[in-house]
Amino acid sequence: MKFLLAAINAKYIHSNLGIYSLKAYGKKHVPELCIEIGEYTINHQMDQILRDIYVKQPDAVGFSCYIWNITYVKELIRDLKKVLPQIDIWLGGPEVSYCAGQLLKEEKNITGIMCGEGEHTFSLLLKAYKQMEEREKGDLKEKDSFSQIPGLVYRGPEGNIIENHPGPLLPMDELPFSYSDLKDLENRIIYYESSRGCPFSCSYCLSSIDKSVRFRSLELVKKEIDFFLEKQAPQVKFVDRTFNCRKDRTIEIWNYILNHDNGITNFHFEIAADLLDQEEIEILRKMRPGLVQLEIGVQTTNLDTIKAICRKTDLNKLKAAVEAVNQGKNVHQHLDLIAGLPFEDYESFQKSFDQVYYMEPEQLQLGFLKVLKGSKMKEMAKQYGLKYRSCPPYEVLSTGWLTYEEVIRLKDIEEMVEVYYNSGQFTKTIKLLETLFPSPFKMFEYLADYYSQKGLFSVKHSRLARFEILYQFVCIYGKGREQEFRDCLMYDLYLREKAKSRPSFASDQTPYKEDIKKYYGEKGKKGPAHIEVMENGSYIYFDYEDRDPLTYNARTKILRGKTERTQDGKTRDKGRA
Repeated sequence: MKFLLAAINAKYIHSNLGIYSLKAYGKKHVPELCIEIGEYTINHQMDQILRDIYVKQPDAVGFSCYIWNITYVKELIRDLKKVLPQIDIWLGGPEVSYCAGQLLKEEKNITGIMCGEGEHTFSLLLKAYKQMEEREKGDLKEKDSFSQIPGLVYRGPEGNIIENHPGPLLPMDELPFSYSDLKDLENRIIYYESSRGCPFSCSYCLSSIDKSVRFRSLELVKKEIDFFLEKQAPQVKFVDRTFNCRKDRTIEIWNYILNHDNGITNFHFEIAADLLDQEEIEILRKMRPGLVQLEIGVQTTNLDTIKAICRKTDLNKLKAAVEAVNQGKNVHQHLDLIAGLPFEDYESFQKSFDQVYYMEPEQLQLGFLKVLKGSKMKEMAKQYGLKYRSCPPYEVLSTGWLTYEEVIRLKDIEEMVEVYYNSGQFTKTIKLLETLFPSPFKMFEYLADYYSQKGLFSVKHSRLARFEILYQFVCIYGKGREQEFRDCLMYDLYLREKAKSRPSFASDQTPYKEDIKKYYGEKGKKGPAHIEVMENGSYIYFDYEDRDPLTYNARTKILRGKTERTQDGKTRDKGRA
């Protein structure tokens, strides 16, 4: 008997913790059976995935289902039965746990669905298969063996749909560590959980369904952190919904990471910033730049919206904590906003955006409400006038406060934020550009309008082309300051890398060749460095062998200009301070 656990991830860099956890638990309780893992991405051709599964010749396959892959899974299972007619097909995950009976009616090829947490259910399913195999020697079609397995919704012997009672929530220490090695996960994000559940009840989130929080013992967490450090994993992402909901635990784990830093591994945490206190902030300030990064879900600053979505956020504390972490200049902060929430219209969202932007995060994620199956938001959809996509990811189209036209406009603004802010490639120019507009939101709104008017959204642009476009934009809105912007753009262009090509607006460097050679001679190197003579007369030295560990930008120094001094970029070239 061979059981294949399959995941279709959104990107290659991602991995699927769920199937690794299922395999580890299954092997612990039913070691005799063969359990294999197959990880793919939505960018694979379905033919490739179908072929790979066929070659593996499993007796049963289980697909991990989410909003980003359910369409691909449905397409795949319809063809899978044609090439492997005897195979049993099982689904699990949040996208199928709340509509299991209906999905079985729609998709006749599905054997059954594992609802909720899957480890215990999966192990009992494996035991049932083992018993059937021993009893019938290859006849794996006796479905009445599933009747006592909690968490299963399945097709009975006569084709009827049977729903068993929900499965138990396991103590976290009963779950074996998900990874035996990392050989198949090189150059990918490793996902890890030290807790399950969330203490909060945000109406748009499925984590709010399980209001209790279960923690893995600190002894195990430290042992497993040691494993990641020993293997020098590039990034370990804790998937705990609110990592810092228990202060004593947060402090102990962060201190452990601080004291055992291998100089390579980065740890990512999703936190509630308003829960941070001075003791936790002091620990963060001691971290090596790049050792940890924080993801903070602000979502909105509209107090009516916060109340409606059942959040408990102290915005003043959140802002103070983000600013305090920023002052350490060593921790990457990623702040999230959600457009389409109740009571948030276009003007209100603009205010939320500006308030979060002024907190100066390294990344500002502008997302859109997804009305998920099983969430309280879905129950309230009619009351809030929510209209959303019929198919995954069920993203909002309009609300009682936001029109579809405004949603489209926010989508365009989102792209501009991704290109010109979150990329980190235009920090100096964007900071100067802010002075031309009444607010950051308006700046990106004007940029989006410019892209739309010029038909630029439908074109794939190179990095250099983005600089050319931005310069044309500033020529319209920054008349009289073109030289100032050209210098900023050239600074940003070379800050990340030694560009192979120069933009059309770049100044001629020929008159400065001898001076530049002299400076290179003083520095004793030329390859991994660049000297740019700005129009204001400054000579800027970009050192690509000495980079900021947080932003990966080159260290810079003014070699000649109004003052002979090291720029702020010598210690940290964030460009948003």
